[in-house]
Amino acid sequence: MTEVSEILMSVLSTIRVPRPGDRVHKDECAFSFSSPESEGGLYVCMNSFLGFGSKYVERHHAKTGQRAYLHITRTRKTQKEDENNSGSGDPPKKKPTRLAIGIEGGFDVEQEQYEEEVNVVLFPDRQEVTSEDLASMPDVVRERVSLSMTGLQAADSVSHTLQVQQWDGEVRQESKYAAELKQLDNGVKIPPSGWKCEVCDLQENLWMNLTDGKVFCGRKYFDGSGGNNHALLYYQQSGYPLAVKLGTITPDGADVYSYDEDDMVLDSKLPEHLSHFGIDMMTMEKTERTITELEIAVNQRVGEWEVIQESGSTLRPLWGPGLTGMKNLGNSCYLNSVMQVLFTIPDFQTKSVPLRMFVSLCVVLEFLAKLGYGLLSGEYSKPEKPFINMTFFVQGDQLGIAPRMFKALVGRGHPEFSTNRQQDAQEFLLHFINMVERNCRSGMNPSEAFRFLVEEKIVCQQSQKAKYTQRVDYIVQLPVPMDQATNMEELHEAERRREEADSSGAPPPAAPRAQIPFAACFAALSEPETLTDFWSSAVQAKTTATKTTHFASFPDHLVIQIKKFTFGLDWVPKKLDVSIDVPDTLDLSALHAMGQQPGEELLPEVAPPPLMTPDVEVKAPVLDDSTVSQLCEMGFPLEACRKAVYYTGNTGIDAAMNWVMGHMEDPVLPGSSSAPGTTPTESLPEEHLATIVSMGFSRDQATRALRATVRHVTWERAQLSEVLSPSLSIIVHMWVIFNDQKVCASEKPPKDLGYLYFYRRVVE
Repeated sequence: MTEVSEILMSVLSTIRVPRPGDRVHKDECAFSFSSPESEGGLYVCMNSFLGFGSKYVERHHAKTGQRAYLHITRTRKTQKEDENNSGSGDPPKKKPTRLAIGIEGGFDVEQEQYEEEVNVVLFPDRQEVTSEDLASMPDVVRERVSLSMTGLQAADSVSHTLQVQQWDGEVRQESKYAAELKQLDNGVKIPPSGWKCEVCDLQENLWMNLTDGKVFCGRKYFDGSGGNNHALLYYQQSGYPLAVKLGTITPDGADVYSYDEDDMVLDSKLPEHLSHFGIDMMTMEKTERTITELEIAVNQRVGEWEVIQESGSTLRPLWGPGLTGMKNLGNSCYLNSVMQVLFTIPDFQTKSVPLRMFVSLCVVLEFLAKLGYGLLSGEYSKPEKPFINMTFFVQGDQLGIAPRMFKALVGRGHPEFSTNRQQDAQEFLLHFINMVERNCRSGMNPSEAFRFLVEEKIVCQQSQKAKYTQRVDYIVQLPVPMDQATNMEELHEAERRREEADSSGAPPPAAPRAQIPFAACFAALSEPETLTDFWSSAVQAKTTATKTTHFASFPDHLVIQIKKFTFGLDWVPKKLDVSIDVPDTLDLSALHAMGQQPGEELLPEVAPPPLMTPDVEVKAPVLDDSTVSQLCEMGFPLEACRKAVYYTGNTGIDAAMNWVMGHMEDPVLPGSSSAPGTTPTESLPEEHLATIVSMGFSRDQATRALRATVRHVTWERAQLSEVLSPSLSIIVHMWVIFNDQKVCASEKPPKDLGYLYFYRRVVE
């Protein structure tokens, strides 16, 4: 028996064959972003099925004693011609026909571009098991090793399983109306072509109602294209639920929409329903794109996106530490863009990356450290060797990192971020900050860089008395006042031309972009808000009040979101096409909270009891039941919740929580477990302490809060009054374009088209 056979025989019990349900990590190292395409390839433990790069496999061997690893290396296939040119004899890639990755009709999986080599390696000497070695082994050894190798090669990796999923949601379900759909015997027969909307004469995006055969145009899409909503309006008048999109009918089916179920559906009786109006489904040919194809086209449409990625410019590629690209994992650009920016911030560099030796007990922090090292080290910011040529350098592509495990971790259990659908970057940023807050129980909390305090001042217009509350926030959301556009005349003229085109059936003209001053956005943020149903404790009645919002403290890094997404009158979401002259520097001193002013009276916190008469039933004040319920669910005593809502005038959950916190140590607060100065002896639930600490409080603060029977807190009054600086100047600079694996020096940064802006604090 050879030496290799002896080694394998001695470790045979540790070599496993993958079974259904086993998670095989063969695309990414557990400790780094090494992959089979990286230098040295990837080593997959043949027992745990975890993957390790060449630098980390020795550590795993030393820790576990595992000796057999499947070594996978991939090299990119040489591309003879541009993929859109069939001059090489190879057919061009087909355009996708469905919103999916790695399945028929969807987008190709990148793995198809590589040639793969696989063999077994034995540690600690990294001794390769050759095919000759395998052939000469005893049957029991050869069979186990071969089955394990075959199983690992055939198994879908964890990342591939997550990646191969449809973007267009669940499989369409049979409509509840399909089986018993009522169809009118009105003699309507639909010709095989020449259709037009019965209201506006539109000749595309047409839907035929399956009850009476009426033909109307479809909905207007979020970008202004599509129809004029006449099919929807007809449903609202008639109540007839099902419609089929003319032009998508083929022997295989068609697009059917149920207005009542508000979804694309299946109609198993579609041939019969079409035949009722003279349409032979078996002879029809598709003349229009399906809904899925339209969504793909919108995804691939150019316009603002071309400007953002500076198309048409020959950009200088950048390499090295802090200049690492991130692969797009199927519409993961929202995650890539947010994480790229976060790791330009010193707090994330200094508080996250040092944890990369995995001494942390928190898996979130471990993966955050891994991601930070991958982005900042420069280890993956290098070109792939087969493509070092002029074309490559102009493009700026690099090896980059594919954060598959990180994406799976931060999205786990979330109804949206666990999918491959496109998401909102601002929502993801808040979701990620919440994860960091929950898991950073020590002082190493990088999200503190964004935390600031907001002061809300409410003034009763009848008594002119005021009330102050504070809350923690992480992002400033700036409204976009479209009525403040500086090119309003141009916009009105464009709207007039569009209406003329609609009435004549001509294609709509290109719309100009609204020019909005940044100062107008900030002015809209600080404008007083009128409260028309405010319960004033000063006048003991509902009255009108005004609410203004200011900064009670400033963060080290300020995140500003431009609220570009809104809803039209038909509740269809749309994106505002705006250009905003965002400045390089900001002076926020005008938005600094000043607190109670000299001579200003505060609204009383204790209200007199209601008046009573002998023959009138005493009625309790009207309270917002939903706010009371929310407070109770957080752990506040019922009577404390009712008092908080009453004394804060039904102004919302934040104000009520602040009131409770301000009276935690008040011996008359209903439900208090101890008077001031006493210390309860009962143990406190660790999970509740952890929850409060994750919000940014010290353990001592969390302990005192829980001892007052409160499980959800805001900042203490002493902290709320803290002001870091009376004046704040913020500056932004770093003109590098990160477009997935393309990292280049930006020549014309489109500052006016941003969605999230990150400013760094400079204390004067």
